[in-house]
Amino acid sequence: MFISFDQVTKTYGDKTQALTDTSFKVESGEFVFLVGPSGAGKTTILRLLIHDLVPTNGTILLDKLNIATLLKAKIPELRRQVAMVFQDFKVLFDRTVGENVAIALEILGKPPNEITKKVKEVLQLVDLTDKINQFPVQLSAGELQRIANARSIVGGPKVLLADEPTGNLDPTTSWEILKILREINKLGTTVIMATHNVDIVNSMRKRVISMKKGKIIKDEKSGKYR
Repeated sequence: MFISFDQVTKTYGDKTQALTDTSFKVESGEFVFLVGPSGAGKTTILRLLIHDLVPTNGTILLDKLNIATLLKAKIPELRRQVAMVFQDFKVLFDRTVGENVAIALEILGKPPNEITKKVKEVLQLVDLTDKINQFPVQLSAGELQRIANARSIVGGPKVLLADEPTGNLDPTTSWEILKILREINKLGTTVIMATHNVDIVNSMRKRVISMKKGKIIKDEKSGKYR
């Protein structure tokens, strides 16, 4: 799924400018890192892509769909195509691992037999099959992040956004999460990941969009976190 930002500016009510005339394109199936210091505009880009924010100026295209002018009634449809993994997991602690993943399909109105099948498939992908009946309180931070990944991809989105998915994790667990994101990308899903993790970015040698104060300062095909 093709993504295009064309001269996008986002200004908040207090006149803080989160993005300034930002333009870039992401081809279907790409893996892209967004890097830069806190406040650079990385999370703003991700939130604009799920229509959690609306740009002040500019055009955001998802294929031919202009996200910037999307009607409120169309937002659920957009979020079936563009899923987001948050740093704070956002899991439901009163539901089991399997139930946390299944809820994404229940919202879509999928039949029970399909939900059961899809949940098992995606938990196998993130290596949580043996945890299906456990509750989040019984799991490690890395396992909670994998639940978040599983829930985001179970509906088959075309784009997966990850906002600092390794920010609270140790190095070994961080690489386990990256392995999952890499596998998801190999299946054809476009992945855009905002991160401060220098080692991961420099080792992966994927496309790197570097940001500072709401502007893109560098865009490299096989880049590094400089």
